[in-house]
Amino acid sequence: MRLIQLKGPAGRRVGLVENDQLRLIDGADSVHSLALAALREGVALPFATASRLGNQILDYDPIHRGESEWQVLPAVDHPDEPARCLVSGTGLSHIRSASNRQAMHAAGEQITDSMRMYNLGLEGGRPTEGQIGASPEWFYKGTGTTLRAHNETLDVPTYAEDGGEEPEIAGVYIVDDEGAPRRIGMVAGNEFSDHEFEKKNYLYLASSKLRTCAIGPEVVLDPDFHLVTGEVKIERGGQTLWSKAIHTGESVMCHSLANMEHHHFKFEAHRRPGDIHIHFFGADAFSFGEGVKLRDGDVMQVQFEGFGRPLRNAVRGIGSADRLVSVRSV
Repeated sequence: MRLIQLKGPAGRRVGLVENDQLRLIDGADSVHSLALAALREGVALPFATASRLGNQILDYDPIHRGESEWQVLPAVDHPDEPARCLVSGTGLSHIRSASNRQAMHAAGEQITDSMRMYNLGLEGGRPTEGQIGASPEWFYKGTGTTLRAHNETLDVPTYAEDGGEEPEIAGVYIVDDEGAPRRIGMVAGNEFSDHEFEKKNYLYLASSKLRTCAIGPEVVLDPDFHLVTGEVKIERGGQTLWSKAIHTGESVMCHSLANMEHHHFKFEAHRRPGDIHIHFFGADAFSFGEGVKLRDGDVMQVQFEGFGRPLRNAVRGIGSADRLVSVRSV
């Protein structure tokens, strides 16, 4: 079951994806409100969705192309308080990601801290059920204000060195009234980072992640995350500039899903009732690792099998010169 969030003539709506059509759900203007209703009714989210299906049906094709009065929204968000949506991720979960990071920062070293972190995952990131494994790398992307939808631009601000795609699957969570994290589903995403800035020094990793990112267009409520295949490509001037097959899922990662989820939600601050969490699980490949430099107007496309239609976002540069931010006393 796959859901999509839309904004149209009557405001926000949630739709169920039915092949080339979207069936709108009655009484739910967000996946957040639908998930809360399911929790409080004590039923599974797919059941709560099925019991609210309406009669209004939309043609998906023009909406996906951006040629409709209906606009695709991020697949999941916190509609009332964007600051109560935390966007984060786990890095160095795939061997190619670790190898790219190793190549960026080696500078004569036989093995970098990045590769050591990946090896920690290989050694202890898949504990037996009920046990706690090695802690993965964790990074912060921002709040819900950093989320972008399918067809929206991802921005390279004036203070950035560049912007580059990172095709990933993200877990989508809501914290219930008792403070327990509950998984809504998973979604295709473009984590989008500043790799040139990070390349200068790996200690710049944290701030290189503070960029816009995109998820969607659909959230999968019951995904198979054992092995997920897909493709990422870059288009320039309507032609494919670069493309690559990508793989993700527990079978090709050094950390299990349960271990990544534990190490994110072990922090009390991440278990505030009603909050939404979008957590990226790591990239298998990205164009920067193969020497591609994205330009203004390039289109990034991410698609994973079983995760619905492609996520497409153009790169947009903001301004031409960085400006000093001056702080004054109150």
